[in-house]
This record gives sequence, C-alpha cells and structure tokens, in this order.
Amino acid sequence: MSVILYARVSTVDQTIDHQEAQARKAGFQIDRIIADQGQSGLNTKLKERPEGKRLYDILRSGDTLVVRWVDRLGRNYQDVCEAIREFMSRGVTIRTVINGMTFDGSTIDPIQQAVRDALIAFMAATAQAQAEATKEAQKAGIAHAQLKSADKYRGRKPSYDRKMYQTVQDMLSQDAGASAIAKATGLKRQTVLRIRSAPQGAEKALTAWGM
Repeated sequence: MSVILYARVSTVDQTIDHQEAQARKAGFQIDRIIADQGQSGLNTKLKERPEGKRLYDILRSGDTLVVRWVDRLGRNYQDVCEAIREFMSRGVTIRTVINGMTFDGSTIDPIQQAVRDALIAFMAATAQAQAEATKEAQKAGIAHAQLKSADKYRGRKPSYDRKMYQTVQDMLSQDAGASAIAKATGLKRQTVLRIRSAPQGAEKALTAWGM
C-alpha cells in the first residue's frame, strides 16, 4: 500500500515543492509524487493530463491518494466527481491536505453514502466555481491592462470635444484673444494656447479618442 501525492501547478506562483511541503506538514508520509505542470483549463480532464493519466495506471486497492484539495483532480464538477468515485471504486482512499477530508468506499450504510456523495458533489461544485471565478478575474485583468495600454498609446484624453475645438478655431481666425476664448468656451486659457500653437496635435488627439 502506497501513499501517493498528486500535485498540479498551473501558474508561476505555485510549485510542486510547496504542495509537497504542505502535505508533509499536515502529517502525510508520502511514498511517491505524481505531478502535472501547466495543465489548467475548465475542460481539461484528469485523464487527459500526462501525469494524471499515469495516476490512473498506478493506483491500486489499499493505496491512499493525497491532494492539496479536490480541485487538483479537475477544474469542473463532472471531472472531480468522476475521478473521486472511480478511485473509491478501486479501493483507493482520497485524502485532502486542506480541511483534512477523507473519501473512501468502505461505508455500506446508505445514509452515510448519501452524505459522503453530497459532500463530494458540494466540494466539486465549489472547485468549479473557484476556477470560473479565477478565469473571469484573469479576463478582467487582461482587459483592464489592454485598456490602460491603449489609453497610454492614445495619450491624455482632450478636455474638449470637436465642437468646442471648432469654436476655438473659429474665434482664433477672428483674432480673438486666448482669455476671451477661454471665457466663451469654458476651457482653460492654457488649453486654448495649446490648440493655437499645435492645431495638428489637437486634431490628432481628437481622432485618437474618436471625438
């Protein structure tokens, strides 16, 4: 009978060594470590990961499979439930480092089985919810970074729109002073002076911002 730690890391801030250290600190005597790296995604089944597939080949009745938490066995509800139930059917005990949960197929009492299966389903659903939340947060972060990058490329947004810009140009053509134009348009005098000294730059800024 062996105690096998299955570790999976999908980001640069996670390490296999960290998951092993957590397991040993929790009191597990690890005989073997099976690990996948960079195999993330809500649709990636445990059997489709290189070492996850190997895990199915080596686990035998009486073995204990240790994971940091059930999300290491899959990133969606169906995959996690299927993996745990298949391993239990083989006589494998699944234990988690976080919360110290234990799942096995030893119980024959239908009530205890129902409670166990409900807990598995709840933890699997939680794993998927966390994975989806992480994915959405990553998408939001990427979108925000792209927006910031685009804004930086476009430069500072003009404090005037095209109609105001045209008013300034019309008044400048009539030899109106910067102070008079600022008062009439509500713009700062410095803004009027910038438009007067660099009209092409003002046009470029308006175009960049779709104004």
